[in-house]
Amino acid sequence: MHPDRPRLTDARALAAHRARADLSAARFLHDEALLEIQERLKDVNRTFTYPALVTDFPTIWGELLQTGRIVPMAETLDLQPAAHDLVIHAMSLHWSDDPVGQIVQCRRALRPDGLFLGVAFGGATLTELRDALAQAETAVTGGLSPRVAPMAEIRDMGGLLQRAGLALPVADALRKTVTYPNAIALMHDLRAMGETNALAARHRAIPPRALFPTMAAIYARTHPAEENRIRSSFEFVFLSGWAPDDSQQKPLRPGAAKHRLADALGTTEFDETAKPVHERPDEERK
Repeated sequence: MHPDRPRLTDARALAAHRARADLSAARFLHDEALLEIQERLKDVNRTFTYPALVTDFPTIWGELLQTGRIVPMAETLDLQPAAHDLVIHAMSLHWSDDPVGQIVQCRRALRPDGLFLGVAFGGATLTELRDALAQAETAVTGGLSPRVAPMAEIRDMGGLLQRAGLALPVADALRKTVTYPNAIALMHDLRAMGETNALAARHRAIPPRALFPTMAAIYARTHPAEENRIRSSFEFVFLSGWAPDDSQQKPLRPGAAKHRLADALGTTEFDETAKPVHERPDEERK
């Protein structure tokens, strides 16, 4: 990362949050992401013999690999060039100051035709909490401060794959709605996940006593669910791409097709630039 670029994440705070995480109480979102990654690996239908896993949650994500290396997310990943046929980046990219740099390092660690898979929280995550906090802080303090990380949209995440030089890039998203008895229960889950505020620009002072009760009341009123509960959105963005290799399929150059689409479909091709032919009325043809 360029030394003059502003930092998104306070790395020390994030490490502290990860260290105190208790995923035995709140691992359901990781389980959902883990299942989706497993399904994608089945679809690939290939045996990987030298995998690597980048994650801050080795206890859960280590279940994915029988062999291979597990390395924590860091600005410089502990990966050797061209050492792996599979690299998985699991549930950490949304806190990275340089996500494209993370994916570039993963690509360099891949052998030719090796597979990169990534999963992270996307932009629709915690939209309700973000909204309720903004309203509450405006009402209580008259201002705003960063309290929920700005997570990337799927179109931006997909662009990272191309910028990192991966072939056949694919990005897709899965949204999940979870209900809680109240906003405080949601925040307890986020703490157990290690996903509380680690923004470098966060307000360091102790928040006003009225802030979170006000936020909880606004949340309950504006984002209700059935049975007097509240709803919370989570979005997973899944990324995949391959280290370039000559054996991979490549798109044809424009104009290189040898057969017409109309012939393949068994239809008649019309020239949109041709002038229409108007038939005379039946009376004039007699």
